[in-house]
Amino acid sequence: MPDLQYLLKTHFGHSRFRPLQSEIIEQILNGNDALVLMPTGGGKSICYQLPSMVFRGITVVISPLISLMKDQVDSALSNGIPAAFLNSSLTPEQSRRIESQLRADEIKLLYCAPERFALPHFRDFLKSLPINLFAVDEAHCISEWGHDFRADYRSLHLLKKEFSSVPIIALTATATGQVADDIAEQLGMPQVRRFVSSFNRQNLTYRVERKVNAFNKLVNWIEKFKGESAIVYCFSKKETDGVANKLCRLGYSARPYHAGMKAEERTKNQNDFINDKVDIIVATIAFGMGIDKPDVRLVVHYSLPKTIEGYFQETGRAGRDGLESECVLFYGAGDQFNQKFFIEQIEDELQKEKRYEQLNQMVGYCELKKCRRKQLLNYFGENFDQSSCEACDVCLKTENTFNAAEVSQKILKAIAETGGRFGAGHIINILLGSNQKRIRELRHNELNSYGSEVDHNKDALNQIIANLIEGKYIKRETGMYPTLSLTEKGAQLMNSIRAGEPYEIQMDEPEIEVEHEIQARPEKIKMKKISKSGQKSNLEYNQNLFEEFRILRRSLAEKHNVPPYVVASDKTLIELAHYLPQNTEELLNINGFGEVKAERYGKPFLEMIKATS
Repeated sequence: MPDLQYLLKTHFGHSRFRPLQSEIIEQILNGNDALVLMPTGGGKSICYQLPSMVFRGITVVISPLISLMKDQVDSALSNGIPAAFLNSSLTPEQSRRIESQLRADEIKLLYCAPERFALPHFRDFLKSLPINLFAVDEAHCISEWGHDFRADYRSLHLLKKEFSSVPIIALTATATGQVADDIAEQLGMPQVRRFVSSFNRQNLTYRVERKVNAFNKLVNWIEKFKGESAIVYCFSKKETDGVANKLCRLGYSARPYHAGMKAEERTKNQNDFINDKVDIIVATIAFGMGIDKPDVRLVVHYSLPKTIEGYFQETGRAGRDGLESECVLFYGAGDQFNQKFFIEQIEDELQKEKRYEQLNQMVGYCELKKCRRKQLLNYFGENFDQSSCEACDVCLKTENTFNAAEVSQKILKAIAETGGRFGAGHIINILLGSNQKRIRELRHNELNSYGSEVDHNKDALNQIIANLIEGKYIKRETGMYPTLSLTEKGAQLMNSIRAGEPYEIQMDEPEIEVEHEIQARPEKIKMKKISKSGQKSNLEYNQNLFEEFRILRRSLAEKHNVPPYVVASDKTLIELAHYLPQNTEELLNINGFGEVKAERYGKPFLEMIKATS
């Protein structure tokens, strides 16, 4: 077995492996398949890039987005790994040159898209090469149970049929147990060894905020991270353009990104963001899969995501360098109706029911006042002790626990009185004594529970209903108009409340919607640590020197035609500003600087340190 530790330091600049990396690499080097479930930023790419340096032949990486392949190749080349990509962006002459390099054993790492692999003549070409490993990135795309199924991935079932002796490593950052089973089945390796690391991103803080005065709230968050990289996810192309334009009018460096734009403009905006020429990208979910920018400090979902898996992957764009970052979701009831409209267009009833179930899970995540981290990790089958979170809006706001026994009793009673045939909105209207025509037509204004609630508004009642659903006191059906019914457990809760037992939950204070000018200063929000963005590190360092390093990094990136993060991450720059290495030997002790990067980029940093000493 080669010295993996030496290769890790030389090519990637890391002194030690992250959890599971060395075991996965050994599994691959022994010629075995592997299914890797690891969160975004967990170090998945090293699991196939490092073996590519050990194998005599070629590692083929099947990656879904052509637009990201250049950055992936630039990063590998910067680490001293001979890499290339073959996709439709190349001219015939460029493709032929790369094919010649592959035949001459000059390339160790080849990136291609699944639609190219589906072509018989391309597979024939691969058979003529010494392929030693296939890496399937974003492997959840092969599963119809996943949140981002892509038909092109289905051709990958041919891997085992036509390249039976070549090991496969399949990697994903978002897969439930059901999706993982399907990935293994579709790739023809049902008994594959699975490597599942913790999905807990400790450096991320998760928050859900009511979608009231949403744009003002967005500006407040951007002010907190001014000059840092941020992604704002929107539901539609129209909303994306609107938010981006409003931010630009306020003087922020923002660009839109969505499928309705010309490909050249979309690519330019993405590249400007990756190259630190633009601070904020406002995008639909078309943006971000596999994006490798490590210093995104803020991810805002301006609208409700479609699925928990999609939300987890999109928030995973934040803080890939391990520094503290924020993930904020704005939630409003209107977002549900937008999604339901599109779900109703689905003809396949099973798919429609599945999408409604996913929507209900997403709504439950937002409305339930329970540790966000615990909810996310539980969804992916991972246990988590809420007491060790301290980095979500629920756990940072402990003062809003209250006894909801009385109002819960009223909700359960209203559901029972209406026979479990109505949704949350109708139940809330009954409790608040609404004079709606439908209430009168159904004679629900004659129920005992009609008008019985005066202490809580609609938002608060929605939160309490979400708690009752999560606790399985109420069952919510799927569909365009999901109904609520009382469960046996709910009937037992009614009896215990009658007996005087409390029912305690956490919930937000209600927010009042008002029109006002954009706030000049950001409102105070309880943070995990009171610190400026970019300073979220346990190391003390010279902030001015850190900023000078960032300017130098961008200059070096432009000179070498690579994204700034390929030169060095913020985390690496912080270590430089703290330890102040005086020579190449000391520079190699900095995380992120191996021999390859030190030789290529190290001298200017050392000169800057000496000039400021």
